[in-house]
Amino acid sequence: MARKSSISNLHRRIRTVRRLLPLLLFTVFFYLQFKSLSFFSPTVQCDSERAAVDDLVGRLRASVTFLPLQDARSRPGAARFISALNDTSEPEGEAKNLVLPSPASSGRVLCVSAPPRSDAAYALAWHDALPRGAALRPGLAFVSEMSYDYRNLWHGLSALVPFASWHARSGCAARPERWALFLRGAVRTGTSGWLASLAEATTGAEMVVETFGEPGPVCFEEAVVFRRQMEGLSRERLRGAFDFMRCKARAHCGVADVSGGGDPPTLRVTLLFRTGARAFKDEAAVERVFQRECARVAGCTLAAAHIGNLTFCDQVRLLSATDVLISPHGAQMTNMLFMERNSSVMEFYPLGWRQRAGGGQFVYRWMADRAGMRHEGSWWDPHGEPCPDGNPDVLSCYKSRQIGLDEAYFAQWAARVFAAAKERKTSRGVVSLPVEQQRREPAACECR
Repeated sequence: MARKSSISNLHRRIRTVRRLLPLLLFTVFFYLQFKSLSFFSPTVQCDSERAAVDDLVGRLRASVTFLPLQDARSRPGAARFISALNDTSEPEGEAKNLVLPSPASSGRVLCVSAPPRSDAAYALAWHDALPRGAALRPGLAFVSEMSYDYRNLWHGLSALVPFASWHARSGCAARPERWALFLRGAVRTGTSGWLASLAEATTGAEMVVETFGEPGPVCFEEAVVFRRQMEGLSRERLRGAFDFMRCKARAHCGVADVSGGGDPPTLRVTLLFRTGARAFKDEAAVERVFQRECARVAGCTLAAAHIGNLTFCDQVRLLSATDVLISPHGAQMTNMLFMERNSSVMEFYPLGWRQRAGGGQFVYRWMADRAGMRHEGSWWDPHGEPCPDGNPDVLSCYKSRQIGLDEAYFAQWAARVFAAAKERKTSRGVVSLPVEQQRREPAACECR
C-alpha cells in the first residue's frame, strides 16, 4: 500500500515537471536573449557610449584651426577678412555678406581669438565642440570689418547701412545681441555716440560692442558678417535703407510732423556750423547773408546751430525740419540722412581741397544722390595762405583750414537754391494736404 502511494506521488511529480518544463525553458530562453542585448548591463553600455562621444568631441575640439583674421596673402579682389569663405548677395541686390552657421560653413559657428597685443584670428567650430576655453555668445551678432574709423559719422554710417538693409529684410525680427567691430582685422571696442544711437533706433536693440575681454576665444551662436560695407547693395536697396533708418530715427526721437506745411508752405533753411577745422571764419557774417536771402522768399525761416551743442535726437529733429542744409564739408553733414527726399544741400570747402583732396571730398555729394536728395553744388574758398615750405599734403596742411566768405556769390547762390526749393514744395501741393496726411507715424517704417 505504501509502495502504491509512493508510485502515485512520483507520477504526480513527473506530470508537474512536464507541465512546468516548457515555462522554464521559455524563461531561460528570454533570460539569455535579454542578457545578450545587455538589458541587464545598461550602465556598462552607457559608459561605453559616453566615452566614445567624449572622445569624438575631444577630437573635434582638437581639430579646430585658427587662421589670421586678416589674411595678407589673399588673392587680388578677394576678401582678406575671414578669407576662407566667400560672401554672397542674397537676394540679388543685397550687400555681400556671410551668415554663420550656414551650409557654407558646414553648420559651424564663428569663433574669434583676440588676445591683447596679438593679431586676431578666427576659426569655425561646431556648436557642441567649441575650442577649449571658448565663451559662447548667445543670440545674433553683427560683425563688421572696414578700413576707416567707426567714430567718424560718415564712415560709421557706411558700416551700418548694410546691416540696416539686412535687418529690414528680416522683417525687423533679427535683432543683434551684440556687435563685433574690426578695423583692418584689429578689434575696435567703441563707436561714436551718434552711431550707437542710430544703430539702436534702427534695430530696436542697444548697441553692445564685444570687447573680447575673455582669456579664451569668443564664439557667436549666430553671426552676420559684412566686410565690404555697401558693396553689392543696389541703388534701390541703398535708398530703401536710408529711408528705413530715417523713419526709425524719427520714431525713436518722437518726430512726427515733418511737413513744414502752411499757406504759403514754409521753406526751412538750416545753417549747421562746426568748430575748429573747416569752420567758417566769420559765422555771423555768413548767417547774415543767408538770412537776408531767406527773408526775400515768402514763408522762409532760417535756423542756425552748432553741431557740438546738439544731442542725437536734437539733430534728428532739426534735420527732419530742414528743406535746405547749408554746411561746411565735414562729418556733421551725415545728418542729411534725416532730411526728406528731394531736399537740398549746399557744401563749402577751405582752400586746397579742390586741388589736393581727391575723390573723397565728394562723399556727401554721393550720399545726397543715393538718399534721393539734391546736392546743389559746392564752394571752394580760393583765398588763404599757402602751406609752409610748399607742402601740398592736404592731411598736414589744408584739411584743417577755415572757410572765408564771398558775400556776392553766396547771396546769388542762395537766391537760386531757395527759389527752386520753394517752387518744388509749392508744386507738390503741400498746402492742400491736411496735416494728418503729412504725418509720419512710427508704424510706417517698412520692414520687408
